[in-house]
Amino acid sequence: MTKIRVPASASNLGPGFDCLGLALGLYNTFEFEPAEETVLEGAEPRFNNNDNLFLQGYRAAGGTGCLHVTFETDIPVSRGLGSSASLLTGGVLAAWLLNGTVDRNAVFQLVSDMEGHPDNAAAAVFGGLTASMKGPGEDAHWITRSLKVSDLLRFTVMVPDYEIQTGEARAILPADIPLAAAAANTGRAVLTCQGLASGDVGLLRAAERDLLHEPFRSGLIPHYDIIRTIAEEDTGGVTVISGSGSTCLLISDRPLGEQARFNLMILPEHWNIRELPVADGPEILENGVWQAII
Repeated sequence: MTKIRVPASASNLGPGFDCLGLALGLYNTFEFEPAEETVLEGAEPRFNNNDNLFLQGYRAAGGTGCLHVTFETDIPVSRGLGSSASLLTGGVLAAWLLNGTVDRNAVFQLVSDMEGHPDNAAAAVFGGLTASMKGPGEDAHWITRSLKVSDLLRFTVMVPDYEIQTGEARAILPADIPLAAAAANTGRAVLTCQGLASGDVGLLRAAERDLLHEPFRSGLIPHYDIIRTIAEEDTGGVTVISGSGSTCLLISDRPLGEQARFNLMILPEHWNIRELPVADGPEILENGVWQAII
């Protein structure tokens, strides 16, 4: 059997709506081989069917026949940590690994098409921090570039025990935004990239306040203002919504203190708090060692 893993990802990172993504060291792991019938071992009952996203990615990449897949899914579903991009990427990779050919950009293009936006797909496929967009023209490909992330920064995910569906989080957004808000967000997104590259937390605090999605999505997250206040006052960092939520991401240059952790964990939503490293892209297990696939 072949065993691979694909990282989680935090997207948007404040003002980088639908374009910035950051791969984090939390993984969905898939062990697979051709089989006479499809078996999805370890998949949640609600996903143990032909609509499973891993299978969708496998078929979209030209995979044929049945698979025996064993799932170890550490990325929580519908929490804004790129679970769907990880599953789709895993399925695409499975099809192409079984066929003997893997192309990183082709994986990115296909997963972005299936997701409808490139932020999580780019981070899942390329690892690290990525900025992505759709190229010009009706038949344009997706474009992505890897950006620098300072070793001075720490990334702490705060994950509650409830889901937010991406469709719900998108439906709550306004169809139009004021020109002033768009202009402000453009500057903030550019300076966020600079702050992430340099480790300048002060710049991040000034730049991270989004005007396009967070003012609306924060209402879907109970105690969001309390969470942000506790985390930021303790570390001096900045808190953003990871993807469409419900996870919140703290970016700081010092760890979250024990008292602050306790104050967060006793909130009613049972927050799970983990500091995660920046992750590389997908990996394959060979001779007991995880190695880059592409």
